[in-house]
Amino acid sequence: MLDNLEKIVDFKQGENKQQSASLYKMENSLDWEQLNGSELSYRNYLDMTLLVDVLSEFYDVFATVITKSGLICGAALGKTLVDSYAKAVDCNTLGVLDSCIGFSKIVDERTAKKIVQSNFELVLAVGYDKDALEILKKQEGLKIIKVNTAFEDIKTLVSQELKITPFGILEQDKNRADFNKDTFKVQTKKKPEQEQLEDAIFAFKVAKHAKSNAIVIAKNFKTLSIGQAETSFSEAAERAMDLACDSTKDAVLATDSKILTTDIIHAAARGRLALIIHAGGSINDKKFVEQSDKYEIAMVTTGIEHFKA
Repeated sequence: MLDNLEKIVDFKQGENKQQSASLYKMENSLDWEQLNGSELSYRNYLDMTLLVDVLSEFYDVFATVITKSGLICGAALGKTLVDSYAKAVDCNTLGVLDSCIGFSKIVDERTAKKIVQSNFELVLAVGYDKDALEILKKQEGLKIIKVNTAFEDIKTLVSQELKITPFGILEQDKNRADFNKDTFKVQTKKKPEQEQLEDAIFAFKVAKHAKSNAIVIAKNFKTLSIGQAETSFSEAAERAMDLACDSTKDAVLATDSKILTTDIIHAAARGRLALIIHAGGSINDKKFVEQSDKYEIAMVTTGIEHFKA
């Protein structure tokens, strides 16, 4: 079924040694180049795709995103690039080992010095200044990727998603939904502060690209923890709360869909969170708002679901 497409790469293996894999050219593929390191693997391309997807949400600010095995390990925004780097790494210090890291802005010398202090497999960015590139190239085996396509244009490159199944080929539009002022509403008597609303928007954008069921806990434009790829929101929330430990006071909690039970609200109350943001649209929304008001937790609904299998 790929006979009409141009093959670019035959990988040494797919996700596992027993799987063969290839890369084919797409009409609207982004423009990029590899500046250092060995041949990219099949799994590298999966992580690079996730990196550019998340970074495209934050192209106009200093953003750092870390991924591993097709999952988001951490994400953060900062006043400088090195600031966003430190915050993102702090989200999951163990998970970042042998992971892939991406930046929304040109990597400078200060950030490069921090990168080589950790053990990353791949770094991706819009560019690197001369001193930064020299520092990174000294890191043995580090794969360095430069993306020439503007991050704000990446969302428009892919319009469809395909999955081949035994039942046939599943096709759907790419999820390009963004916030809509007509559906974005504060539902509770407790009104969030401006900083909490900004954290909520940040967390919800990260949750969009996490595996469902996803819970993102964030504060000061930093993911404190990410619970994802669980079979229920309750499990994802418990996982996220455990990872965040005692840092959740006045943080926000984002889900990638609508809340279905009060478990998440109870977990947020135990963690002394300030705000919950979710899609809304459940038949029990009124009860969830009442529960949130009981615990003095602000609740925001977006009217948008970002479920991702």
